[in-house]
Amino acid sequence: MTTHPAVSATASETVHWTVLDSPIGQLLLTADESGALTSLSVPGQKGGRSVRGAEEGWRHDPGPFRAAEVQLAAYFAGELTEFRLELRSTGTDFRQRVWNALDSVPYGETTTYGQIAERIGAPRAAVRAVGGAIGANPLLVLRPCHRVIGADGSLTGYAGGLDRKRHLLGLEGVPPTA
Repeated sequence: MTTHPAVSATASETVHWTVLDSPIGQLLLTADESGALTSLSVPGQKGGRSVRGAEEGWRHDPGPFRAAEVQLAAYFAGELTEFRLELRSTGTDFRQRVWNALDSVPYGETTTYGQIAERIGAPRAAVRAVGGAIGANPLLVLRPCHRVIGADGSLTGYAGGLDRKRHLLGLEGVPPTA
């Protein structure tokens, strides 16, 4: 998976988008003009993108998403454990550090908010801020925020909903937790 530093979109940039069906519902994917994926959202996602009300400059175009479509299908079929897609996210330096730490959580494993804070060199008191950054992850599934659980092993918040989180962890062979 290739990630890029934060890039500010300008009003003149085109946002390419498509919708893919998946076992966790429809996936709305967006990409910038270069074809780098900028978001993957699910219906009802807290803070997720939506075509409804999309700004001018949004263009329905499945072309830039062919590799993502193939890799997501393989992931949901249990045949792919690591995405190799170009990703581009816009966020603060702190969010970028948290998201980069998420990218290092291996398939089929979980981590905690405290462990993510530790990985980025943040104090234990920053766990809430880490949780906020994880909740703002614009690339669900591709950037594995579903692999982050509570310190007590419980499933905690997931912008896409706890049922989807359970599904994704089950797909990856993670035993059910409280």
